[in-house]
Amino acid sequence: MHPAIPISLVFIGCCSNIIFLEELIKVYPHCGNTVTFCAFAFNCLEGLFFTTRFLTKSSAIPLKYYFLMVFFFFIVQTLNNYTFSFNISMPLHMIFRSGSLISNLVLGVLILKRSYKPTKYISVIMITTGITICTIASASQKEKMVSHTGDAAYDYMIWVIGLCLLVVSLFFSARMGIFQEQTYAVYGKHPSEALFYNHFLPMPAFLLLASDILKCVSEFNKSDPYTLPGLGVTVPWAWMWLVFNTITQYICIKSVFILTTECASLTVTLVVTLRKFISLVFSIIYFNNEFTLTHWCGASLVFIGTLMFVDIFSRFGFYRRFEAALTISKKTEKD
Repeated sequence: MHPAIPISLVFIGCCSNIIFLEELIKVYPHCGNTVTFCAFAFNCLEGLFFTTRFLTKSSAIPLKYYFLMVFFFFIVQTLNNYTFSFNISMPLHMIFRSGSLISNLVLGVLILKRSYKPTKYISVIMITTGITICTIASASQKEKMVSHTGDAAYDYMIWVIGLCLLVVSLFFSARMGIFQEQTYAVYGKHPSEALFYNHFLPMPAFLLLASDILKCVSEFNKSDPYTLPGLGVTVPWAWMWLVFNTITQYICIKSVFILTTECASLTVTLVVTLRKFISLVFSIIYFNNEFTLTHWCGASLVFIGTLMFVDIFSRFGFYRRFEAALTISKKTEKD
């Protein structure tokens, strides 16, 4: 498959997914578990038919590795969607998730005992600073906003808890990435198989969230009617948007998995970073989300730091001299 196809599908699937997800979240902020369940169920059905052929095809990677991988994956996906219940806005959510390189670098040093170039640490400082700026700007907005519950202090506390959950999710995601890297180094990459088992094995865990999901289903059933063009059939609009969200999310995830097998990791990171930036801009413009100059400064630091981390600028020679100067400076100090 030509790399242009999955790259195009990443932008189409992921950016359009933002529309349907945010439309649902704005009306039903507690629907995160239902959205997660539908996405998992859809990926299971697709993998059951086309990847494992109704589980008759044995897995290339032993299932015991998938169980641990699934533990991380389920927690990350559940936390990411659950944070919307804590007054976390979509733009802040996307900026925070763009800070995954911070947790990757920290765990890379602590677990894999890796050492990084000075520019890596500088880029992480930029990302951390950018996220901090956006968080402080959002905090000041929360103080000015009308309280959701009538208790401003309680709403602020809930928002802080949401931020903490995002941080926990980032580190679980980074740990999952390290485990996947170690597993793939031994057994090779099998993206379609990994996509299926990461969604299939944790399905029983949704029984723990059954009451929340059923409550959301009841709320969806009461949503305003939506008439399907050309068919004349009327369905609750929330269900229609959930279907669109599930399909676009599948296209997004599947395209990223395919991209990892067709392109170098540098290209994948660049595509995903650009997609996040476009999604952020689209969310701000389409939904009129408040995004101040301070937010833009913070977001710019996050995305420039991300590009710097994956050495995009080094291809153009932007900071080769800077690294050389740092090396010379260190040698001078030793002498």
